[in-house]
Amino acid sequence: MQNQTLIITGMHRSGTSLITNWLSRCGLQIGERLAAGNDGNIEGHFEDVEFLNLHEEILNNNGLEISGLVDVKDVKLSPYHLGRLQSIIGVKQKLYKQWAWKDPRTCLFFDTYAQLLPSAKYLVIIRDYRSVLNSLIKREFAYIDKKYMSRKYLSRLAWVHFRRDRRQKQFYAAHADNFLKVWINYNEEILKTLKRLSAGDYLVINYSLLLKQDAEVIRFLKNEWKFNINYSSFKDIYKDGLMSNGTDDIDAFVADKSLLIKAGYLQIRLQHYMKD
Repeated sequence: MQNQTLIITGMHRSGTSLITNWLSRCGLQIGERLAAGNDGNIEGHFEDVEFLNLHEEILNNNGLEISGLVDVKDVKLSPYHLGRLQSIIGVKQKLYKQWAWKDPRTCLFFDTYAQLLPSAKYLVIIRDYRSVLNSLIKREFAYIDKKYMSRKYLSRLAWVHFRRDRRQKQFYAAHADNFLKVWINYNEEILKTLKRLSAGDYLVINYSLLLKQDAEVIRFLKNEWKFNINYSSFKDIYKDGLMSNGTDDIDAFVADKSLLIKAGYLQIRLQHYMKD
């Protein structure tokens, strides 16, 4: 029987951690060692440390942010890193009949994975750009907020009542364009990959739909892709407060309005790949 490999992918802050946690509870092997949670994702990232560390090394080798929040194309792999990636995949294939991994940075290396894992299936999680931007910026601003809230009483008082709101708006305006460029870059790579894949090799979902359609997704993975997993309710792990609803008017903070047009059009094209 051929190994079944599932690539769980999507832009940062799109619900990939949440869905990978759920699939792990359903019995899917997602890695021996997983990245721990932090302030930005307290429930855990559910990222296979082997893939995560290698992706970060490759980005660093290209002079890029290891977070993967970049808007560049064609990140280069050295022969050394390509060899390590082949080795990781080879061990996984020997150990497991079915396995998966999740790391948003995977979007930056789709062409490489297409060559190394031509039979892999792709579970793609998409999320509205406004919600993603809102979540990214709130997460980054939270580090600033935490710093000021750790100060003495009068400094905290001045921060909360006089400075925080103004500083937050400035922070949104300073970062909205860059993060939107990253969202566009990731989702352009996703769209390019979906175009080359056969219709039976991908499933595009929005995490919010799983509250009603989780059983359908598990049936698809079992019946269509032959993954040996069991149903576990998505509602058991979903916590409404952990996912930002994107209530801020993020569009107002984007200076380059052409980015909004591009993102909106890209979003419509991606939604066409969602199965009914």
